[in-house]
Amino acid sequence: MKQSIRDKLENLAGRLDELDRILASGEATRDMDQYRKLTREHAELGPVVALYQTWCLTEADLQSALEMMADPEMKELAEAEMKSARERLPVIEIELQKRLLPKDIDDERNVFLEIRAGTGGDESALFAGNLFRMYTRFAERQRWQVEVVSANDSEVGGYKEVIARIVGNGVYAKLKFESGGHRVQRVPETEAQGRIHTSACTVAVMPEADELEDVHINPAEIRIDTFRASGAGGQHINKTDSAVRIVHLPTGIVVECQDGRSQHKNKAQAMSVLVARIRDAQQREQNAKIASTRKSLIGSGDRSERIRTYNFPQGRVTDHRINLTLYKIDSIMDGDLDEVVGALANEHQAELLAALAEGGE
Repeated sequence: MKQSIRDKLENLAGRLDELDRILASGEATRDMDQYRKLTREHAELGPVVALYQTWCLTEADLQSALEMMADPEMKELAEAEMKSARERLPVIEIELQKRLLPKDIDDERNVFLEIRAGTGGDESALFAGNLFRMYTRFAERQRWQVEVVSANDSEVGGYKEVIARIVGNGVYAKLKFESGGHRVQRVPETEAQGRIHTSACTVAVMPEADELEDVHINPAEIRIDTFRASGAGGQHINKTDSAVRIVHLPTGIVVECQDGRSQHKNKAQAMSVLVARIRDAQQREQNAKIASTRKSLIGSGDRSERIRTYNFPQGRVTDHRINLTLYKIDSIMDGDLDEVVGALANEHQAELLAALAEGGE
């Protein structure tokens, strides 16, 4: 184990001892907010320090076995002890490195999923509908809830744009690498000569802010318009000015919401999307600065980047960031995204581990 990593673990062990003393004192519960923070930190550090102690004991076992080798009568037992310890140490060390990786504070958040039709006209809108169904089916498999915030239907089916809120455990952790350009290659239903067309959609996955206070919005910098909702929705929804459009003047970000029956609900939902978009823009700007110094394969989330191709004639899906090709397009379009999502998460973790190793040299 590198000395720098061992030093970090020693510091964590010292911090855990300090937390034990603080939490055992009578003063700990006087400030309940601080008490909750300390107990949360204690709960996070406990398993890491316990694993480090296991590593230390295993290393001590190895040293004892080496000393036993000098005794001919103990040699066979010592060899068995050494073999066991040498097998366990690398496994524990890798697990410790994973536990030391920086956590994305957004991983447990709900998300706003936006899908926009791009190049390809009607075919692009149809593909946007296919993508939305894919993510909806994936959400069902994860036992997440999907709420449509806004939908701009296409005349031929599918969507010109659709925004949905996805609620559940660890939603952002699993969907955060889906942002980017999704390309489809297939023969459209309207194509008489059987030619393959290429169309594209843009997907954006944005973590939902906990509170509106996460992003400060000056009321003087937004314009709120109300209008009559269009499309299906029953008599009430089309007879009142329940739809809401919010324009953030400094950034030019526009959000519309017309799916709810009440103007109040639509305004609240639109404001939540606006906050998520502003926060997302700030995060992407920060990521761009980081990416300029260290090129990341999958962490940039650049919307203009083509990240995945869905080729229907060949039955394949290719993720260009990690050169992953799967010949199971039907099951993927039906929401079976576990293999893709898992491969992206593993690649990201490998990048972080490599960075941790570089930092320890």
